[in-house]
Amino acid sequence: MGETCTLRHPEVVWAQRSDKVFLTVELPDALNPNVKLQPEGKFTFSSMAPCGNRHELDLELFGRVNVGASKINVGLRHIFVVLQKEDNKWWNRLLKPDRKTPPYIKVDWNKWVDEDEEHEAPTYYSFDVDDFAKYGTDAENSSSEVDEGATLVEHIEEFLLCVYVPLSCVNHLSVLLLG
Repeated sequence: MGETCTLRHPEVVWAQRSDKVFLTVELPDALNPNVKLQPEGKFTFSSMAPCGNRHELDLELFGRVNVGASKINVGLRHIFVVLQKEDNKWWNRLLKPDRKTPPYIKVDWNKWVDEDEEHEAPTYYSFDVDDFAKYGTDAENSSSEVDEGATLVEHIEEFLLCVYVPLSCVNHLSVLLLG
């Protein structure tokens, strides 16, 4: 008997600032991922899993986005997207429809900052969209510049932050490596 293709929704975590939304599709086994973003706030994702299951997302975001200024990074374990909002204002929610949020969409508490605390947000959560490309998998976008004056801990922190590890883990790893 042939295997049936099962449609699955990958887990999605999100956080926002007044000018951008951080969206992470957690999917370590994505094959041939296809990501599309449209100005009216339509985000679609599809991929296949090694076992033949099909993963799909079709999200109608709360507001419009600037597609040209948004960044998409397809990694081995997740797809990370920095959506640049068309209007610099906080969204009431991630999705437009006024229905219950699907169970596969969750808040990314590692990146979340309350609206009234945005100006006090730690710098390690402030991603610069212009610098985001240097952490991608594309060789022409990667940065080969090394700060010769930086300490080993600073290099480790920069690397771990580019793969979105919370600062508490960075500090723990620094202690383990440096004693």
